[in-house]
This record gives sequence, structure tokens and C-alpha cells, in this order.
Amino acid sequence: MRGDRPLKKGEPARDKGIAPRADAPLPQTHVPTVVGLLSRWLGAPEPVLRLEIIRIAAPLATLGFMSSRLAHADEWLSDVGFQVPRMAIPDYRQPLYLSPLSPTAAWILAAVMVVSGLAVAAGFRARGAALVFAGTLLYVALADRLAAFTVSKLSPAVMLALAASPCGVRFGVDAWRRRRADPEAPLPAHVAAASPRFFQVLLPVFYSGGALAKARGDWLKNPILLFTHLHDSYQTALSWAVLHVMPGWAFTVIQAVVFTLECGAPVWFAWKRTRGVALVTAIAMHALIGLMFWPVRWFSLLMIALWCGAYAPEAWLERAAARSTRM
Repeated sequence: MRGDRPLKKGEPARDKGIAPRADAPLPQTHVPTVVGLLSRWLGAPEPVLRLEIIRIAAPLATLGFMSSRLAHADEWLSDVGFQVPRMAIPDYRQPLYLSPLSPTAAWILAAVMVVSGLAVAAGFRARGAALVFAGTLLYVALADRLAAFTVSKLSPAVMLALAASPCGVRFGVDAWRRRRADPEAPLPAHVAAASPRFFQVLLPVFYSGGALAKARGDWLKNPILLFTHLHDSYQTALSWAVLHVMPGWAFTVIQAVVFTLECGAPVWFAWKRTRGVALVTAIAMHALIGLMFWPVRWFSLLMIALWCGAYAPEAWLERAAARSTRM
């Protein structure tokens, strides 16, 4: 054995200490697991304004959609008006039959819906109010399936997601009260990404479903389908003017753009290079839908709020949060 004698000229260097055993385990390279990657993705910081934009705007758009029904709550939810009877044969379109309420109970439910929705938007006990609001929305969607449209079906999921999130910690009545109690307490600028990620996944999936429905219908078969929609009962002064200004082929191009956006939404919004263009296109599309199909304006406002909250550039949101702190 050479022991610890000095090395001779030209002799290879050797490690000091005890030589490793032949059966000793080799060093391990830790490869990130799917669970680890998912945990980091859900735990990464995201601007708190993502949740606050949705918390403020989504309940107001939902209440706007419900306003025409809430004005006649007794005819809507009680036996004063027409109610779909229990179906003798089970059908997915009536997953749960709810008996009509009394007129008094219908008005109470309407009041609870309005108060809880406004409380969410105002940030007053936001998480609890969102849970109550979601319950009323779910009830009316099941009680009158004939009046249940996209907003009716989507809004309970949005409110449940807000109820499970730390919404209301930056703006709103509760945040203002906490700041008054402790003026030195810092306002949170970020939250764990799990809650914003729900909306970032929901919207592309929702759009992809819309593209699938279009593909199964006439969207790809009829190149002037959008043109015919603008002649429907939803026509507004703007849509009438657009019909007389734009050439017919332009509507075919718009159809193609809409389908491409919706079909590839998971890619467009996951890839940073296309996310900005996809966001602007989605917002512009819903703005035009609201202006040219006026009865669905509340749906457009809800979707614009969700898109802005989920995918607005992070730098913009952080600058807005910093500016609000200095005010």
C-alpha cells in the first residue's frame, strides 16, 4: 500500500481517505417527479390581482345576467308561473328535480342571491359570500333548466373556486378593515398559484369544448354561418351596420379565426410567445359578441373578466399593485 507518502513526479493523483467499497451505492441524480413539478407549479407565486379582478367583476356580470329573472322571482321559481314538471323518464337534462318554491321563498332566495353577489364584489366576507352565492346560482340552474344558459352553468364553478381561494386579501371591505386595524401590516402582492391556475386551466378547456361543439355542428360546413347569425333576433344597430359595410368573405375569415383560437386555446395560452396575441383576440371577440348580440352581453363581460384575471401580463398586475400601495 502506498499509504499517505508524497506523490512521485508523474504519479497519478489519488483520493485521500478510505477507498469506496465495491458494493457501495453510486451517487443518485434526482430527477423531478410529476408530483414535484405539479407541486411547484401550484405553489409558485402569482399576482393577487388575478383573483381580485375576477372577484370584483364576475359577480357583477352574473347578477347582470340574472337581473331580468330576479325581477320576476315569483314567476321564475314558484308555482305562480310555469314550472317544468318532473319527467317520468330519467333524462340528463333534468339531473335533479326541485319542487317550486312558494312566492315568499322565491323572493327570499332572490334577495340572498343579490346580497351575497354584491358582498363578493365588495370584498365583504368574500369567501363565505362566494359560497352562499354559488349555492343560490346552483339552485336556480337546477330549478329552471329552460332558463339555464352558459352563465348559469359556469358561474357556480367560478364562485366555488373563489370561495376556496384567498380572494379579498388585497382589496375590498375586509382588506380595508384589516388595514385600519394595523396600518403597518403589508398588503399581500402575491398568492400561491393554485387558485389562479384553476382559471388558467378552466378557460382553455372551456374554449376547446366550444370548438368541439362547433365542429360537430355547422361551423365548419357553412362558411357564412356567422353572417346568418347577425340576421337573427339578437341583431343590434352595430351588427346591422357591420353587415352593410364588411364584405361577405370577411365573415368566413372571422369564423376561421374564432375556430382556430378556440380549438388551439390550450396551446395558445400555454405558450408565452402566443399568449399575448391570444388574450387580445379573446377579449376582442367577446367585446364584439356583446356589442353585436346584445342579449348575451353579460356572458361577454363575464368571459372578459375571467380572461383578464387569468392571463393579464404579470408585469402589468405587479405595477398596478405597487401603484395601489402608494395611493
